[in-house]
Amino acid sequence: MIRRASSTRLFLVTSLLQLLVFGSRPAHAQSATASDDPPGVQASPNSAATSAQTQDDDAAALDLAEPDFTVVNIPTTLRLPRHKGTFHLTHRFNGNLRSGSFSDQLSNLFGIDQGATVGFEYRFGVTRHLEAAAYRSTFDKTIQLYGKYDALHQGAAGAQGGASAILNWVSISGLVSIEGSNNFQERFQPALGAVVSRKFWDRVAVYGAPIWVHNSAAALDIDRDTFYVGLAARGRIRPTIYLTGEFSPRAAGYAPGQSEYGFGVEARVGAHVFQLTFTNTSGTTFGQIARGGNPDALYMGFNLTRKFF
Repeated sequence: MIRRASSTRLFLVTSLLQLLVFGSRPAHAQSATASDDPPGVQASPNSAATSAQTQDDDAAALDLAEPDFTVVNIPTTLRLPRHKGTFHLTHRFNGNLRSGSFSDQLSNLFGIDQGATVGFEYRFGVTRHLEAAAYRSTFDKTIQLYGKYDALHQGAAGAQGGASAILNWVSISGLVSIEGSNNFQERFQPALGAVVSRKFWDRVAVYGAPIWVHNSAAALDIDRDTFYVGLAARGRIRPTIYLTGEFSPRAAGYAPGQSEYGFGVEARVGAHVFQLTFTNTSGTTFGQIARGGNPDALYMGFNLTRKFF
């Protein structure tokens, strides 16, 4: 049975990698020809300004510097169109890449044979600028319900300069959530925070996400809070290929283990975004990130997002 489960996981990863390399892009709003850089063609400044303005006005337009709603675990300021949705899958294999010899790792397929922590999320655009999401992780059977309000969006004026540049220089989103273990029956942990981002051209996006989590030591039956600041960046190195990285140091409160960090390689294929990840924790919710990671561990995994717009 273990061998069969391992074969199933290997088939899933192989299929996702095939999608990553060979998948074709469907014709829809997120795969317009203007979204990728055609070889030998350089966009004019006027067309770049028009593209930026269209992106500012239309939440469904492809954002080349910000293709997904998370970096690895840290949320982004990407907007969701009204009454549209996305599905997000997180998968963290339990094998520690920093434990054992290379032959040991190879025999376990670099952690694939040792089970995984899996999470599923559905996100919905309630109204303009407002998103609601429900996420469940097999990590302590945690359910997280949260909302995100995209209060300010970096626009064309911020990229081009001018009197209104200050107001359009960054994007800011507010966050509120509550999560509970054992299928939302115990150890409740509310959280409050924000995400601030700045995009540079259509190549780089940087993020700062201060987040406060209440009852972060609930597993120990201790009343403690944690305040951490997620720092992250995403860089587009090819028309549809990205590098991502993040670090979440705890600024105050309960801070066991090592601060969460993660990095990955990401590909955009039509309405799909696939990311191969490496993190020091299997945790993905705000409360789990607040508790940090294992200082002697590195876990391979992946994120997969499907946009329905």
